[in-house]
Amino acid sequence: MSGARITKLRAVLAAAVAVLIAGSVLLAAAPAQAAALTRVTGFGSNPTNLDMYVYVPANVAPKPALLLLVHYCSGSASGIFNGNGHDYVTAADRYGYVIVLPEATRSGSCFDVSSPQALRRDGGSDSTGIMSMVAWARSHYNVDPARIVVSGFSSGAMMTNVLAAQYPDVFSAASAFSGVSAGCFATTDGSLWNSTCSGGRLIKTTGQWTDQARAMYPGYTGGYPRMQLWHGDTDTTLAYPNFGEEIKQWTGLHGLSQTPAFTDHPRQSWTRTRYGDTGTWATVEGVSIAGVGHALPQTGQLAYAISFLGLDSTSTPPTTPPTAPPSTGTPGSGSCQVTATVNAWNNGLTESITITNTGGTAVNGWSLAFTLPAGQTITSGWNATYAPLSGAVTAANVSYNATIPANGSVGLGFQAGHTGTAGTPTAFSLNGTLCTR
Repeated sequence: MSGARITKLRAVLAAAVAVLIAGSVLLAAAPAQAAALTRVTGFGSNPTNLDMYVYVPANVAPKPALLLLVHYCSGSASGIFNGNGHDYVTAADRYGYVIVLPEATRSGSCFDVSSPQALRRDGGSDSTGIMSMVAWARSHYNVDPARIVVSGFSSGAMMTNVLAAQYPDVFSAASAFSGVSAGCFATTDGSLWNSTCSGGRLIKTTGQWTDQARAMYPGYTGGYPRMQLWHGDTDTTLAYPNFGEEIKQWTGLHGLSQTPAFTDHPRQSWTRTRYGDTGTWATVEGVSIAGVGHALPQTGQLAYAISFLGLDSTSTPPTTPPTAPPSTGTPGSGSCQVTATVNAWNNGLTESITITNTGGTAVNGWSLAFTLPAGQTITSGWNATYAPLSGAVTAANVSYNATIPANGSVGLGFQAGHTGTAGTPTAFSLNGTLCTR
């Protein structure tokens, strides 16, 4: 990476995380915590000279889970341990799991998710050294091999996606905060920064994203980890369209429709969508947060990640897709009908949608799920709230149109930008029911 880009990246990300780690103390200032975070040397193959730290709680479980926790650019193992990742630490004290924390030592302290070596299993870059750390911990702490999980923030979230794609036979689940799809940051010029990806302008089909992930472990035919994805919709460092691209990739790897099987709002500004299994251990889960930039995780969010990763349980979460075949997006025979029309121009469009309740009882409170064609991003809307603004979208009712009477209709719509594809979504689901067209 060039010196100018490293300087820019460090400045942007340092500012983004400063509010999160303000008030936290460094190891040198907190002897009690410093004693708990232990540096490990000689842990195995380490081609890029990463540092390794491990946290083992006082009451470690007899067969503990293992959390790999990966820091952000300009960060460190101690920074994430004592700062915005500390809820993972306190949960380890409670549930007895082990935490491994890799630390990037290059200028800028970013992890390599760009080079050809980084994007190939055992390729000889950061991911190779990180997996040596995982192997070392497994051999020293009697780790449950079915409960090895990974989570990261920003650069660490990008690495989380890469590791889950490269080592699907090792990790059972992953949680990525403000990241990008595995392979999105790929470069061939020696730079570790890809501005097309960071700006949210690298848009691919589901098939292209899944092919890119599968190419990181050629010949592998098994299942992939469950994936939880978080993103703020005003993120300008790793722009918000990357959230939709991640959802494409991971639903594709699991053979799932991009139409959510479940949608809710755990907090007022959150829209949570689940694909495949719809419980706490969903196959794929996305959480879009309105009005938040590149500043995740925030207070209380890691509690949801801890549950998703199965770190608060001694049982083994599922690691394979559900046995029921996923929806293919074909029209259903449910109790709703949707019509959608598009008026397009150059690089913009408006889409008008009418939902008709064809059932015999009123619908009280509704959410309409659909997936925008690649390259479309909503810029404004009416008669509903929309989140996220690209990819797998959920339109939720507003206060004045929450009820759709039997045989009644409601109209809504939005304006969007596009990069060449101005069509309508191919499938709509009302409160989880696939609608006819």
